[in-house]
Amino acid sequence: PLLRSGDTVTINYLLDLMITRSDNSAANCLIDIAGRKNINATMLANGWKGSEVTRKFLSRKLEDQGYDTIRGTETNARHAAEFMYKVQTNQLINPWVSMQMKALLARQLDHSKLAQGLPANTMFSHKTGWWSFYTHDVGIVEEEKLKYVIAVFTPVKEDQLNDRLKLLAQKIHAMLAQRDQNK
Repeated sequence: PLLRSGDTVTINYLLDLMITRSDNSAANCLIDIAGRKNINATMLANGWKGSEVTRKFLSRKLEDQGYDTIRGTETNARHAAEFMYKVQTNQLINPWVSMQMKALLARQLDHSKLAQGLPANTMFSHKTGWWSFYTHDVGIVEEEKLKYVIAVFTPVKEDQLNDRLKLLAQKIHAMLAQRDQNK
C-alpha cells in the first residue's frame, strides 16, 4: 500500500518503494533521513555536479524553507550511467552498499521501456521513470559473459515512445553481443 502519515517502515522498504515503484513519498522520506547536505557531498565527491538533490518531489509550497524557490532536482544520463557502473563494480560507497543497491535495482517492477528489448535470460538491474515530457531508463545488463551499463534519457513522453526504447535495447544488445563474439 501507499505510504501514509504515521506509518513506520524500514529504510530498506523506503528504498524498495523509491526504486521499484518510483514512490516520491518514499524518496522524500529518504531525503529527510540522509540529509540533502550528506547526499550532495556524495554527489560532488563522485564528480556529479549538477545532479545534487535540490528539491523534494512535492509542491513548492510544501518544500522546506530555503528549498522552495530553487531549481528542481535533476540529473543526466552520464551521471546515471556512472552511478550504475559504480554499483556494478562495487565502488558506490563500499562493496556492501553497492551489492545492496544492485539487489534493490534488480527488483524493479516497471519493464515497459528498455527491459522489453532485452533477451529473456538477461538480468536487468535498473531504475526507470518519467516526468512531464521526459522518459528515462538506466541500468546494469548482465547476460552470461556480456555485462554493460545503459542509460537513456529522452525528451519524449512515455506514451509517445511506442516501442522505440524496446528497439533501441535490442539493437544495442545485439551490437555488443556481436562485438563480444568477435573478440
